[in-house]
Amino acid sequence: MSEQFDTLEDVAAKLRESTKKVQILFAHNGTGKTRLSRFFKEAGQNGEQSDTLYFNAFTEDLFHWDNDLENDTTRVLELKESKFFKVFDGEGYDIQSLVRGFLNRYADFMFDIDTSTRKVSFSREVLNGDSTETIENIKVSRGEENIFIWSFFLAVVQLAIDNHEDYDWVKYIYIDDPISSLDDNNVITVASHLAKLIKDSNGKQFIISTHHGLFYNVLFNELKKAEKYLLTKDKRNNKYKLETLKNDTPFYQHIAILKDLYEIAQNGTIYTYHFNLLRNILEKTAAFHGFDKFSDCIKIEEDDTDRIIHARRINILSHGNYSIFEPVEMQEENKEHFKKILENFISEYKFSDALFTQQEGQA
Repeated sequence: MSEQFDTLEDVAAKLRESTKKVQILFAHNGTGKTRLSRFFKEAGQNGEQSDTLYFNAFTEDLFHWDNDLENDTTRVLELKESKFFKVFDGEGYDIQSLVRGFLNRYADFMFDIDTSTRKVSFSREVLNGDSTETIENIKVSRGEENIFIWSFFLAVVQLAIDNHEDYDWVKYIYIDDPISSLDDNNVITVASHLAKLIKDSNGKQFIISTHHGLFYNVLFNELKKAEKYLLTKDKRNNKYKLETLKNDTPFYQHIAILKDLYEIAQNGTIYTYHFNLLRNILEKTAAFHGFDKFSDCIKIEEDDTDRIIHARRINILSHGNYSIFEPVEMQEENKEHFKKILENFISEYKFSDALFTQQEGQA
């Protein structure tokens, strides 16, 4: 089932109508996920107070580095003025301990927060012969910085879940793409821990949006009862579509693209840029199986033992300046080559038949 909306404000209103504990949205970059999170928050604004605690790119901007360019010795992460940091004004909890409890799951560096200046310094223990020494005032990597910010946010979320008086206004917790600059292992860990935190909580509603296929996949499978959506934008009329994802098929970006290409091949509306998408899938599959070239994933034809013919066609047709905004339909001969390569690929790598029988039923 899918619904069409004129604006992201309308999408936000739709999400607010839900009584589900969790809603998960997958959307590609450029669709408007960050703006959607802001519209959702603003829809619950009453004066200076909102009913939404949210994490997005603006949350990350509240943390910025002072690299001590003059002396190059004391590097700190400064926290900007924001009611998000009300944790420094409250009583009855130790924010450093709360943050550390989450951070220790992901990282081995240490930190100290000067609550009076709202500056964070980092350190790390390193081996020095048979002993260890502590290196102070380090600048952590971008990925480690993101993990720290995420852990800080989770500490605030925990206070909201516990209905602490400083955060008793929180009804919704909106999380938009918390996994930038993280490797796949950390992505899986972050998603798993988030899912557990949500399952163990009561009284709050969560909305999570992401463009990351692996992050979405973990949440999809961990949070079985969540409402799952695919958010897209039609470039032709600038309208938004929210499609409910009901099946239990693990969702990966390349699977979604493969399903789309199969449907396109069936109805014959094949454009030149679709060869770019097909090549992208072949390259990902080749990397997964340890092959050197995408052509290794092309099924061998009886008259083409070196895969030369199909590989050359993909090379030529995927390197043109083909735009999705000004699509040009393929010539009939190229359509047939496209269909043959795609059908052989699906057959060779044994994708679930359910992916494509569903599409046939919708055609």
